[in-house]
Amino acid sequence: MAMTDKRRVLYRQGTGFWRMTAKWALVFGALYLLDGGLLRSWGDALVWPLIGILLWVPFGIGVVWYPKKDQRVELTTSELRVRRKALPMEKVNLLHVARLWLEGRSTVDDQPVREWTRSDRVVWVPLRDGRAFGVEFRDPAAFAKVFGSFAVAACGGPDIVRARAAAETYPDPLPMRPRPAADAGSWADLLDVFN
Repeated sequence: MAMTDKRRVLYRQGTGFWRMTAKWALVFGALYLLDGGLLRSWGDALVWPLIGILLWVPFGIGVVWYPKKDQRVELTTSELRVRRKALPMEKVNLLHVARLWLEGRSTVDDQPVREWTRSDRVVWVPLRDGRAFGVEFRDPAAFAKVFGSFAVAACGGPDIVRARAAAETYPDPLPMRPRPAADAGSWADLLDVFN
């Protein structure tokens, strides 16, 4: 079955559940091999995988993975999907995204996008009505590159983007709600957009 252009996936970010589980298994598996092979018998070393399993549920899932469960993002040519909610591209101000990408900057701060480090960071997606909502990414520069290139292509190319940006006026996107610094998630901001 051929995939249509409408569902072509441009960018995908998972929750990191399987990567976290693999790291957890690697650490406790190494302790098992070290203890069973060098220190005690293999039977006595079985305690390490059991400890790993018992600690994996409250700490691995509850502390490490659960706060990042909303970081599941998929960008297609027709929508931006965060977890199970979809935002159609018709609501996104692609001209603003394309202009910012050509200028090499972001919606909120003056730090050039190419200098963003690979760490958790909120990327603000501008909407046509002047609002912007934040989506958290582990590699924000990679998403910005894909989204900016898509926006430039969707608007007709760099020259057309510059001409339209000089001719059209639209409100500067503002975050939907001021978020306190201690707020770890961005899901409450997304509820305004998708309803």
